[in-house]
Amino acid sequence: MTYTARSPGAHFVPERGASTDAGNLAGVQAPSVGPEDIDFASIQHSPEFIELRGRLRRFVFPMTGLFLAWYLIYVLLSSYAPEFMGRPVIGTITMGLVFGVAQLVTTITITSIYRGYAKRRVDPQVRLVRQRAGIDRR
Repeated sequence: MTYTARSPGAHFVPERGASTDAGNLAGVQAPSVGPEDIDFASIQHSPEFIELRGRLRRFVFPMTGLFLAWYLIYVLLSSYAPEFMGRPVIGTITMGLVFGVAQLVTTITITSIYRGYAKRRVDPQVRLVRQRAGIDRR
């Protein structure tokens, strides 16, 4: 059985009329797909890839904006409200320290949220794009 590519980067499929019986595949390896065989322009313009980019943008842009706004508030308060940021909360722990630790907690939280989002919404779409491009090796 011989294989032909339908188009660069596409699935390798048996030639017309060739048997697809698993018994005939013993010892036959499909050619590997290398980067030079992949039509990146077609992938980039495919509806699946456009959806993938949209899914990433719907998470990344709003979350980046929110975090930058939160960080800007921290910087502005540090610069223009030193009395507030220097106010003790508990003992020697000040508002500035609380806000600084909150920045770290926010970063960890956003990372955790993105991990779940990627697992539910991004990774399945990546698999679909790879499968449609014929480069999914799983």
